[in-house]
Amino acid sequence: MAQPALPLEPQAPPAQDSIVVLRGATWADFQRVLELKGDSSVPRVAYLEGVLELMNPSKTHEAAKSMIGRLVEAWCMETGVGITPYGSWTHESKESERGIEPDECYVLGDDPQPERCDLAIEIIWTSGSINKLEIYRKLRVREVWIWKRGAISVFKLVGEQYEAIAASELLAGIDLPELLEFIEVRPMTRAVSEYRTRLATRLR
Repeated sequence: MAQPALPLEPQAPPAQDSIVVLRGATWADFQRVLELKGDSSVPRVAYLEGVLELMNPSKTHEAAKSMIGRLVEAWCMETGVGITPYGSWTHESKESERGIEPDECYVLGDDPQPERCDLAIEIIWTSGSINKLEIYRKLRVREVWIWKRGAISVFKLVGEQYEAIAASELLAGIDLPELLEFIEVRPMTRAVSEYRTRLATRLR
């Protein structure tokens, strides 16, 4: 006699980021946190006019940002775009009371001593309270990509404000929905290899 099928166990929801927000924080508080964390990648710190955010990213957050970064680098390799990764390089301005550590950031070209990144990538897995675009605005980062709910939104700095644009202008021609098709492929080496193969086929 056939055994009755066992009910499927519900999947656990993805882990959330751990976020602590401190209001009334000073620039000195922000600097002290940076000093205490040293070269550690966590917590990731953001500061905006007296609001200090400390984020301990979840495993899913870190996986998403790393996969997007590796796929971006693969696209640049296939298309011959010169780009250098700077990870979570701290960008800060005491005058404008802003500071941030991107999930990933890149400089285009061959500048050996860049003042800031050209492209910053942020993963919004768990909503915090700081408007990160507002931080980047005064730091003059040319383009910001924000991944949220499986899609990437692109923002270009125009004058003093960010404007949403349909596709990246810094990496002209990159198809972000196509890139995201490979974000869940494991291992990373297979994802990058398959993505590069598709790109190479199309670019021949």
